[in-house]
Amino acid sequence: MEVGERVFLRPLAAGDEPEYRALLRASRAFHRRWFPAPPPGFDPAGPEAFRRALEHRANADRVVVCRAEDGAIVGSFHLSEIVRGPFQNAFLGYWAGVPFRGQGYMRAGLPLLLRRAFGPLALHRVEANIQPQNAPSIALVRGAGFRNEGLARRYLKIAGRWRDHEHWVLLAEDWRAAGKRSRSRTR
Repeated sequence: MEVGERVFLRPLAAGDEPEYRALLRASRAFHRRWFPAPPPGFDPAGPEAFRRALEHRANADRVVVCRAEDGAIVGSFHLSEIVRGPFQNAFLGYWAGVPFRGQGYMRAGLPLLLRRAFGPLALHRVEANIQPQNAPSIALVRGAGFRNEGLARRYLKIAGRWRDHEHWVLLAEDWRAAGKRSRSRTR
């Protein structure tokens, strides 16, 4: 578990099912414009989707973001397609529940996730691919030190159309250097 002042990160647990699924249902309409459509007959807020989210995958790391004051689940981060060897890379995905949007919980949680990614998970590179119109997501990764490495044209099919995505990347050495600069300013 990673703990901060406003939020903590922890693995998703079986007992989270009612709260997690309710938050996804409450956020469905908003998320539709940013996420690929599920396969026909598959409900992303259904019991099968929750079961899949619980499954441990060797090449993924999923955590829920919980509000420190009461433990409420406010969103989720996941590092997927973790590739080892000379690459040491993962793709960052995340979502915030609509009732908690714009309150800074994901901004408070991302540094905790990155500490995990570049610490115990020993990654060298974390990538996020974001639609250019998704200003809050771009602000989130930019604020954490990610750099825009370019545009991936027609990268992912969302809402029935192929959408461009900006390719944002954070390297372990950039993350460490930013931490050292931050610590030296507080002395």
